[in-house]
Amino acid sequence: MSASRMPLLMLCALCLRAGLAAPPELVEERRQEAAPPLPLEPSVFGTLWPLPQSVHLSPVVYHLSPAAFQIVHGPQSSAGPLCVMLQDAFRRYYEYIFAYSKWDEVPVESSSEGQVLQLQVTITDSNPECGQYPRVTSDESYQLIVNENIAMLNANKVWGALRGLETFSQLVTEDQFGALQINQSEIKDYPRFAHRGILIDTSRHYLPLRTIFLTLDAMSFNKFNVLHWHIVDDQSFPYQSVTFPELSDMGSYQPYTHVYTPVDVRLVVEYARFRGIRVVPEFDTPGHTDSWGKGQKDLLTPCYKDNMPSGTYGPVNPILNTTYDFMIKLFKEISIVFPDEYIHLGGDEVDFSCWKSNPDIKKFMTEHSFGTDYSKLESFYIQKILGIVSSVKKGYMIWQEVFDNGVKIAQDTIVEVWKGSNCNEELHNVTAAGYTTILAAPWYLDIISYGQDWQRYYKVEPLSFNGTEQQKQLVIGGEACLWGEFVDATNLTPRLWPRASAVGERLWSSKDVTQLGDAYNRLIGHRCRMVRRGIAAEPLYVGSCDHEYDGN
Repeated sequence: MSASRMPLLMLCALCLRAGLAAPPELVEERRQEAAPPLPLEPSVFGTLWPLPQSVHLSPVVYHLSPAAFQIVHGPQSSAGPLCVMLQDAFRRYYEYIFAYSKWDEVPVESSSEGQVLQLQVTITDSNPECGQYPRVTSDESYQLIVNENIAMLNANKVWGALRGLETFSQLVTEDQFGALQINQSEIKDYPRFAHRGILIDTSRHYLPLRTIFLTLDAMSFNKFNVLHWHIVDDQSFPYQSVTFPELSDMGSYQPYTHVYTPVDVRLVVEYARFRGIRVVPEFDTPGHTDSWGKGQKDLLTPCYKDNMPSGTYGPVNPILNTTYDFMIKLFKEISIVFPDEYIHLGGDEVDFSCWKSNPDIKKFMTEHSFGTDYSKLESFYIQKILGIVSSVKKGYMIWQEVFDNGVKIAQDTIVEVWKGSNCNEELHNVTAAGYTTILAAPWYLDIISYGQDWQRYYKVEPLSFNGTEQQKQLVIGGEACLWGEFVDATNLTPRLWPRASAVGERLWSSKDVTQLGDAYNRLIGHRCRMVRRGIAAEPLYVGSCDHEYDGN
């Protein structure tokens, strides 16, 4: 909450207690925040979300019959029935399109006139990547042409075909009688940014697999392609390590029900892969590690008070060889369990006070000529961890503090900018140093405000900072972050969607797609489509959907 609004809200609360009216300026501010940006009018782009790069919709309309329509591999496709990922997508999208059709019992018409009978999906590259995992460089481009009888979806790789299937499903609408129809269309599409992420936090509150699966479904509906899994933190350690099972036995909320086993992780990774989504785990150190210390003796730094141990512990102890022996074994396991090219190593919000109180740490600082600059000790630790992760053939992502504190990091490090007050300056500094960057600062969705805050997220331009074109090419995308202090399975989905959808369009669509009124109209329909597919997305404003969410 901004400081400028705090006095008004306090005054409003006092007025309510005294039986007085709220200040007119606060009432007007809240009214303006709640109101839609423009009167609701149909968009010429229907309910497409995120808006493709190039869209041509004809007024000519064809019908689809569930009994006659098929999604099939194109005759020239390099991916056939053995491409399990596409076969599964064909099934899913057939169900998404026809799940609520009132015409599923209607006999197939003898004439094909005025109908689309097939969607032919063709992978043009000789290596469709059906059995691989998505990467930051994966090709998600596609072309979609809808004509009478046959619609054609062409993509270089399977990842583009997945995005094109989502777009095709969004083109299908109901007429006034409930019959399904689709406009004659031509679409050419590709993402503006390669990294389009959602961060979930499973430490502050445990999220059951079903909730994670629903999140991955919704991500695919919005063309996100990275699940940033902040899996452990101070509060709990739900990752069940094979090498160090005591970490979750002692550090999780409940060692039998509130943990993610290796099988659970595998299920999440595969579920994500089939939707073209990478899973990047975050194991944040040296801070945010209280739960680690419960199951790993001597990992954390003992804190002192009046030259005596206080019984409390601080960040990971960076001066012990046993610390790095432990980290080598843990990250070797993590590198196998999580197949993505990257691991997020955190590095944020390290409190130096415990290190400063510990006499052994002070002695180490003197021996290594660090003086009293504890950021040098942090740098010492981080460089050790970076070396460990590099040794297991993984790249790494870090929060911006590691860069800000002058830690020596490899040139291929990805820096995540999360501090909001000076994010443009930070983007300039990080990219000027030649580092690949992703932006999270403007998109912390756990910060709740009254009204349609999606508009604020939508208005962000990631490349608005002062930098050269070469610097701006280093910004590969961004993330919408939903931290878990006040979020669990009961409210994650409505708090995330459709607010994150605004971020999804900003990261996918052209930078020129900025018209709020048109976005509002399309997002209304897109939200209803998510509701229809079982995603409990909260409403943008007053109104209703044809198929209301019933909790099932």
